[in-house]
Amino acid sequence: MTNSTATFASRVLIVAAVALLALLAWRLLDLFALVFGSIVAAVALRAIAALLERRAHVDHRLSLLLAVLLIVGIVVGIVMAVGQPLGEQIDLLRERLPQAVNQFIVWLGSNRVGVSVLRLWQETRGDGVPWARLASYAGLTVGAVAGFGLMLVIAIFLAAEPDTYRRGLLSLLPPALRPRLDDALQAAGDGLRGWLKGQALSMLYVGTTTAIGIALIGAPLALALGLVNGLLAFVPYIGAIFGGLLAVLVGFIDGPRTALYVALLMVAIQQAESHLVQPLVQKWAVSLPPVLGLVAAVVFGVLFGPIGVLLATPLMVVTMVLVQRLYIEGVLEQQA
Repeated sequence: MTNSTATFASRVLIVAAVALLALLAWRLLDLFALVFGSIVAAVALRAIAALLERRAHVDHRLSLLLAVLLIVGIVVGIVMAVGQPLGEQIDLLRERLPQAVNQFIVWLGSNRVGVSVLRLWQETRGDGVPWARLASYAGLTVGAVAGFGLMLVIAIFLAAEPDTYRRGLLSLLPPALRPRLDDALQAAGDGLRGWLKGQALSMLYVGTTTAIGIALIGAPLALALGLVNGLLAFVPYIGAIFGGLLAVLVGFIDGPRTALYVALLMVAIQQAESHLVQPLVQKWAVSLPPVLGLVAAVVFGVLFGPIGVLLATPLMVVTMVLVQRLYIEGVLEQQA
């Protein structure tokens, strides 16, 4: 075999190996999303456990157990305190949502622009109830619940021995590259931890102010809408849009005027979050431009589906930190 033939064969093998790895990565996208979600949950658990270590002066294993018990205790306490009225309001939300939609459609039909929107909607929607699609959604929901349970189990194991898994990852690389990657991983963990602290504060603020504000307005389902909006605040930008639209839609149960008041309330809450809460959050979190957050939601949503939208911002935070430490500081600044 000549040198040119051997070179051509080696290049073909390299291209085939890269294509195989790309195909494998594509097939394992769901697994990647599951693992990253577990890492996010593990970082949150470790942050709580580290706080307990400092306050209670216990070792890291016991602190992790206490952190899990604390979270379970908080959830159980909330359920016992507001579980019955919250459950009733969620049931009412499910029952009244069609009524709210009908009220919204009636309001749209009362003006010329709304009539045009309704006509466009009638032309684009399909006829009949898509039972097959609904069945597939139900199957996806069951799978999502099972995946969430598995994610929590993996997160507990990761939080119990984070150094073991980090050293295992570093051992796959040449020794010369390990210190820089270790530093980058530590920085990514700090950035993710700061982002989680900031999001927890934002979620608490949005959920509390939404529930109190809607109750003061006299609109229905204040507790349920506060819970939903607080949870949706985990997804920056997009969560606020969907939560606000849902609150306004429910406001149509009492009429257009109530819906208008709710809309003004949601805008005021988001503006206050942007100017009051976010400056506090930026003390901990990596500064992420809004455009990058929206692009991340679209890109990771296409790649991973709904869970990609949920994890888009922490994925982008980790990506930004790794690019900063490994490429900008590790390559560009050394070449300058």
